[in-house]
Amino acid sequence: MKRTPFLVFFLLMQLLSAQVQDKVDFTHAEVFVEPIPEEKKINGSVTYRFDVLKDVDSIFLDAHDIDFSSVLLDKKSVPFTSTGSTISISEKFKKGDTHSIELRYTAHPKQTVYFLGWDDDTKGDEQIWTQGQGKYTSHWLPSFDDMNEKVEFDISIKTKKNLTVFANGKLLDKKEYVNNGITWRYDMKEPMSSYLVAFAIGNFEKETMLSSSGVPIELYYEPKDSLKVEPTYRYTQHIFDFLEKEIGVQYPWQNYKQIPVQDFLYAGMENTGATIFSNTLVVDSIAFKDKNYVNVNAHELAHQWFGDLVTEQSGEHHWLHEGFATFYAYLAEKDIFGDEYYYWHLLETAQALANFSGEGNGEALTNSSAGSLTFYEKGAWALVMLKERVGDANFKQGIKNYLNTYAYQNVTIPDFMWEMEKASGVKLSDFESVWLQESEFPFEEVKRFLMEKSPSVKSYFELQNQIGGDLESAETILQEKWATLNSEQLKHHLVLDYGSKFSTSTISKMLKTENLKVRQALALSTEKIPQEIQLDFETLLEDESYVTLESALYKLWTDFPESRQQYLDETDGIMGFSNKNIRLLWLTLALVTPEYNAELKPSYFEELSNYTSSEFHFEVRLLAFQYLKSIGGFNDASLRNLVEACSHHVWHFKKSSRKILKEFLKSEGSMARLKALYPLLNQEEQQYLDKTLGK
Repeated sequence: MKRTPFLVFFLLMQLLSAQVQDKVDFTHAEVFVEPIPEEKKINGSVTYRFDVLKDVDSIFLDAHDIDFSSVLLDKKSVPFTSTGSTISISEKFKKGDTHSIELRYTAHPKQTVYFLGWDDDTKGDEQIWTQGQGKYTSHWLPSFDDMNEKVEFDISIKTKKNLTVFANGKLLDKKEYVNNGITWRYDMKEPMSSYLVAFAIGNFEKETMLSSSGVPIELYYEPKDSLKVEPTYRYTQHIFDFLEKEIGVQYPWQNYKQIPVQDFLYAGMENTGATIFSNTLVVDSIAFKDKNYVNVNAHELAHQWFGDLVTEQSGEHHWLHEGFATFYAYLAEKDIFGDEYYYWHLLETAQALANFSGEGNGEALTNSSAGSLTFYEKGAWALVMLKERVGDANFKQGIKNYLNTYAYQNVTIPDFMWEMEKASGVKLSDFESVWLQESEFPFEEVKRFLMEKSPSVKSYFELQNQIGGDLESAETILQEKWATLNSEQLKHHLVLDYGSKFSTSTISKMLKTENLKVRQALALSTEKIPQEIQLDFETLLEDESYVTLESALYKLWTDFPESRQQYLDETDGIMGFSNKNIRLLWLTLALVTPEYNAELKPSYFEELSNYTSSEFHFEVRLLAFQYLKSIGGFNDASLRNLVEACSHHVWHFKKSSRKILKEFLKSEGSMARLKALYPLLNQEEQQYLDKTLGK
């Protein structure tokens, strides 16, 4: 293995990046990987075929923390330079020639590949999954951090027989070995960017269906979640059929599959034909009412066209991915749940954007450093208003032309806007100025739009204006209009806004006559429950909403101490959302209620503490940490789990855990307890603790 001095390498990489890779075209990759989870490494090989477009004397690939044992050019061993982040080969490549390069390697990914459950005592929960966007596939597969290089990737993955493999493409076959191994071989037909190459491995089963156009759809799940398959994947075929029709271009890949994994970094990721998403979106029928997979389902599927089929050239064109996927997900929800759901959702995002912009944080859609709120929500709004500007038919034709023209290529915002101008015959420079280039969000314009489209949104703003700052008048004004309001969304939002000012009689009447969403708004907005409506408020514990139940249980327990045993008995055994919000609250309340089941408190405490273990999702763990902190209940096991969480791969969980640990250190005796745990920690945990303790 040859290594170059840093300065020479830096200059070489600048030259390569600017000039070399546009002189060759990598067209096909044959990939083999064998994860070794116990060592958190991957043994692999990849053979690339590439065409030489212009004479060039070197090629390179991105390869982070990868050791190479063999490099063959056209099946002959050649010298190479590996830097820890790239591998390059210096040879004379002539225009018009086609070559192959085969790399055998071992990867030690510090990110992008995540090995979960292999170092604990729980069997059957082991998983391996990848997340390439922002971190790059080149941490486990020598490939291309530049998304402009598109390659047809065929991938084979070897693992143990009792595990399921999920990857891009069509499964061709499975080859079994006598040593309990099995290789799953997948085939792709079209090229894609490297960051969209993905796999997941674990204990999964699947259900299959066909879209109306005949595309196979595979829905994966863990066996323990078999009863949640229907509510989790509810409307999947409907979404698929709707998007194909609405977009006007047939789904571009061989099949489509989705898999939920543990401790995923985001809600979901649109790997080509193979979406990976967070298992917090695996829900039962009750949870579905408040938190479901429908939006993320539609969002990641829309990315199969916008992001996967046509891909941005660089970050300043990111709107072409996230804004479009968000917009089409909203359209799919509109088709499923109706116009009112759609317009009220748009209002909520508009209000968030207006607040963000009003605080001086507004961002242009062409700003490559913009945040998610801008790219997703402002991006979706830009398309809502563009469609309104050019008309439905012209908009759909422009989308169709754009996708067909740039299929399997990379694009810029000007490419898209030109297709829209051609399709509509409308000059759109003023639209670009307001919606793409300005940092301020034009709330008054979208407010007028929403009031024109939705009678209930119009009523909402009219009532807001009538009430103004005189909140004490809200109840009287709303009572006069209430019987004429026929929108569930409108009533829900009005109660959230003004419910804290309602009289006892009004709350009582609404609890007896209104539907689930209005009752939920009352549960959330009522600050203190009057004695006169205690019985009415108790009926909220029977509602099929984990949001309502969590709020009602806590408020009833707080306001009526004499009835705490009744409330705890009534809600015992309810888990809630996937983050176990009801159960964790229940355990905490049971522990701090002195007269409640004294003989069972040790088991309650043990259960609450156990939820901090790494076998549970980080959202469960964070809630458990927070409740234990609130009651001063950390034992040695949960404290060690907290230290472990301070090095977790999900940033916001790691950040929250570190904050809780620092607050714990303020308590008397905390330093001695941590020092006693020190020998039980791994090297990374010890290093973090050394830093925290100032060693």
